[in-house]
Amino acid sequence: MDIILLERVEKLGNIGDVVSVKPGFARNFLLPKGKALRANEANRARFEADRERIEKENAEKRAVAETDGEKLSGTQVIMIRQSSDSGQLYGSVSARDIATALSEEGHNVDKNQVTLGEPIKTLGIHQVDISLHPEVTVQVEANVARSKEEAEMQAEGIDIFAGDDEEDTMSASERAAAEALARAEAQAEAEARGEIFEEGAGPAEGDEGADGETDASDTAEAESDATADDAAKAEDGEEDKTGA
Repeated sequence: MDIILLERVEKLGNIGDVVSVKPGFARNFLLPKGKALRANEANRARFEADRERIEKENAEKRAVAETDGEKLSGTQVIMIRQSSDSGQLYGSVSARDIATALSEEGHNVDKNQVTLGEPIKTLGIHQVDISLHPEVTVQVEANVARSKEEAEMQAEGIDIFAGDDEEDTMSASERAAAEALARAEAQAEAEARGEIFEEGAGPAEGDEGADGETDASDTAEAESDATADDAAKAEDGEEDKTGA
């Protein structure tokens, strides 16, 4: 079916262009939305008579859309959703949800202006196109998170799925600084005890207790030997007296 475009339509043409489209697309979308006229002689004459007015109105609408776009572009809306540990949503975020969130932020956006190939089904920050006019499109961000706290982390570029282990999250320079500090503290403690600090050296855990136990055992054994010697000497003395 041949039609006359009354406004710019992406991938079809601009105002006044005569293009051929599928009948269903024309009857179900272009014609009822006022975006085109059937390309017959009567409509051609009608369009040419109204061309100046149509182009002027289009320019005015485009100017309004550009002004609104400057305020809207880069806006981030937070969408709180439940998800699995892997970040898959229990449900999804639709074009209607995004339009509602933008409206709550004070922007006049209809769900039909939200360009979303398919519903959002994962956590994260998603870029979304908003078509304010056939010639004006801006981008907004949908920050989908499980809580406002996680949304703030995502906005700062923090990976909410990163491990909680501090050692894993430390950079190489931070680990090196921590190790240097630990060595300095160990050296200070050794000097306070009057010991010579050797990096990498030191008593193994439990050595001090083992040495103490060994010393006590040696002392007890020595005392036992001395007692036995004294008894033997006393016995020899008695025998000498008897013999005399």
